[in-house]
Amino acid sequence: MTLAIRTADLSDLREQARLRAWVDAQPEATPFHLPEWSLAIAKGCRQSAHLLVAETGSGALAGILPLTAIASPLFGRALVSAGFGVGGGILADRESAVAPLAAAAWDLAGRLRCASVDLRGGPCPGAGWHRDDSTYVGFVRPLAGDDEAELLAVPRKQRAELRKALAADLTVDTGSDRSARRAHRAVYGASVRNLGTPVFPAALFAAVLEAFGPEADILTVRHQGTPVASVLSLYWRGTVYPYWGGGTEAARGLRANDRMYFALMGHARARGCTRFDFGRSKLGTGAAAFKKNWGFTPEPLVYFSRHAEGAAPRSINPLDPKYRLQIAAWKRLPLWAANRMGPWIARGLG
Repeated sequence: MTLAIRTADLSDLREQARLRAWVDAQPEATPFHLPEWSLAIAKGCRQSAHLLVAETGSGALAGILPLTAIASPLFGRALVSAGFGVGGGILADRESAVAPLAAAAWDLAGRLRCASVDLRGGPCPGAGWHRDDSTYVGFVRPLAGDDEAELLAVPRKQRAELRKALAADLTVDTGSDRSARRAHRAVYGASVRNLGTPVFPAALFAAVLEAFGPEADILTVRHQGTPVASVLSLYWRGTVYPYWGGGTEAARGLRANDRMYFALMGHARARGCTRFDFGRSKLGTGAAAFKKNWGFTPEPLVYFSRHAEGAAPRSINPLDPKYRLQIAAWKRLPLWAANRMGPWIARGLG
């Protein structure tokens, strides 16, 4: 069957609704395939969104590929699917749509002067694409029926730490208003600075919260009224996605991150969720070990990339040795300086 490839008009509300309904019906879809995600990234990071659509001769949708054109003076130009997501590669309901969408993405990259295309997940785009299944792993498992069952689902050693967190002088609140956003921004900014990486723009968090509406919120843990851990989560098709989360230096001693994720499990369960997607982590990192300690089994994430002839692969991995000195210097920055400069760098990461 001959398929036509075009770029969706994301300013058209009817087009948005049609795409949203189709994505929601696909078993392999992620929140990063939704038009809301592409629009929020474009607005929050001042990058451009291009959502490719494959259609049959009768006009029926056969596949989509959400792409974000990332332009960065530090990291170059790239076309990413999906921008700032952990998933969002080619999504198709028939194999015949895969190659045309991949070819259209590569053609678009050339027109936009992007030296590379990165596809996060989805089927293999075909010859000429590099497969990477050894950098990232994902962590997903079902939620238990109640808090006590959830505790028992956590391995014994981590469960002991979690019980200490539950007994600590900590409070939990959820919301998405201005106060919740300020608390999350303060905690997340301190968390990533301490890791040596730049913080994302506040506009990105605001755009995602506004685009997803009731399907996104912020959960914050406080000690004596002060925010010490906070996470912005998405809720979609019965799965909670804790996406941007972290804790201050005080959080470790207070075990606030443990309290945060356990509270989020209960909060998500109350919202009707049945699965907890702990997101991706790089193999061999402390973040991956932390999630394994909670009883999650790592599963390799398969990504694909293609680069222009003679172009060096775009590297934004903080584990790359060439960033060692920059990361060490970033950790020593005053928090106000890191929060001022960080968004300018981070919005070009993709």
